[in-house]
Amino acid sequence: MPPVESELRPGTAVLSDVGLEPDEELWHGDDDGDHGGWYCVRTDPFPCPAEGCSFVAEFMTAAHLVLVWEERDDPNLLWHAQRAKEVGRNPRVVGYETGFGPSASYYAWEAAGRPVHGVKR
Repeated sequence: MPPVESELRPGTAVLSDVGLEPDEELWHGDDDGDHGGWYCVRTDPFPCPAEGCSFVAEFMTAAHLVLVWEERDDPNLLWHAQRAKEVGRNPRVVGYETGFGPSASYYAWEAAGRPVHGVKR
């Protein structure tokens, strides 16, 4: 039986409708709330692990946003502070101030799928 004209056969497919993946963009968060008075984890400076990125963080961040928690004793805040201690980043829980840079609620970040800018290879 001869192949049907619309049937795909090896060497005959044309991918004319294939789109390109969009450029990677940093996650901007979606809660845009004022996090003044919330808490974050300040650390010794450490470089962004994304290849070619010159950003240096002084806080626990995600996609270059300072992660913040509403409660100082939030179990997730304490867990992340402990993790930072284990890798030698000298963590301190401090009150977040807008001068630290843009922020994102830890729980909004988690709900967004925990996007990151770069992953250490």
